Amino acid sequence: MSDDALLANYNRAPITIVRGEGCYLFDDEGRRYLDFIAGIAVCALGHCHPWISQAIAEQSRTLVHASNLYHHEPAGTLAHELVTRSGLSRAFFCNSGTEANEAAIKLARKRAFRKGEPERTTILACTGSFHGRTYGSLAATANDHYKEGFGPMPEGFAFTPFNDFMALDKNFNSSVAAFIVEPVQGESGVHPASVEFLAMARHLCDKHGALLIFDEIQCGMGRLGPLFAFQRFGVTPDVVTMAKALANGLPIGAMLVGQDAIDALQPGDHGTTFGGSPVPCAAALAHLRVRDAIDLESYVAIREVQFMARLTDLALAFPNVIAGLRGMGLLCALALNEKYPVADVVTALREHGLLVGSAGGNSLRFAPPLILSEENIDEAYEALYEVFSRIQEGKPAAALAG
Repeated sequence: MSDDALLANYNRAPITIVRGEGCYLFDDEGRRYLDFIAGIAVCALGHCHPWISQAIAEQSRTLVHASNLYHHEPAGTLAHELVTRSGLSRAFFCNSGTEANEAAIKLARKRAFRKGEPERTTILACTGSFHGRTYGSLAATANDHYKEGFGPMPEGFAFTPFNDFMALDKNFNSSVAAFIVEPVQGESGVHPASVEFLAMARHLCDKHGALLIFDEIQCGMGRLGPLFAFQRFGVTPDVVTMAKALANGLPIGAMLVGQDAIDALQPGDHGTTFGGSPVPCAAALAHLRVRDAIDLESYVAIREVQFMARLTDLALAFPNVIAGLRGMGLLCALALNEKYPVADVVTALREHGLLVGSAGGNSLRFAPPLILSEENIDEAYEALYEVFSRIQEGKPAAALAG
């Protein structure tokens, strides 16, 4: 398919996807691919899950859009489910992860303003962070590559080393409105935070009167096992941002807010036209029903052990190719030796029928559907083993797929 009419801001693979089913995608030539990136951690229940498809179809026949000028049942019910399951107090819906983080940034600053602290404006983030591509979330992103040519960035953002709780203590002060952190950093190469670091963040936010924001856009919605990533770490934030897997493929983002900040945003302070529309909310509710029906948390815990064991086997078998293994739940990465560009390996794996992603640090990123089977793990292992064998044999990059 020609993409001449599209802006060239993506390096798309030279295949055209026409259908999805479970953990597999199919192209226009009938070839099947095992999808171990799931739309970049979006299709947590796989492609075209029948419960999700049915919910979308039924909702689209009754109400597609009403705007946020009125109440409608899907958004209200979804908000109730999310605050009940998280223990937080209120929900705000938007369309994407970067919009959820924009809302969280505005919430933090408005909260300080309403408390009579207009000088408390700093948003503290971490090195290695990625929070989105709109200006506020981009300013909170540490990687300068994403900012090049888009300056000047908004002011009022600072950074502290990830997982360094002593530096975090040093960098905290009364100007900090919020500390935003990913419990597992995805774009930088899949780096989990330590429990000690997140616990220190909680302590410092309480001490200095700042909000603790967890960006769970990539690592939440059951990817680490529990529905919310913070539940695995045992540290409760004031704000959680989420998107990606929430509606299993339909665009929706959410910000969940604890009791201390529910009055920060008043009518007119922030809004969105499409956020919380009935169809994606219906899909998200169906996602939660599926999760309950199959006890997804226990299922992910089993698959995590199996998948990490297979990745460990690969790391042991190919020490000259694989430089490290990182991850938690079903968000994992294999760091490759710098001699082997990750883009070439992603291409070779695609030719072997396995779709994976890339991330910082020359890393292969895995974010498979959470419903994957042990047979799917074995199939992925076989493709990885074949490609790594060819690399170890000294095959040139262009011949990896052959």
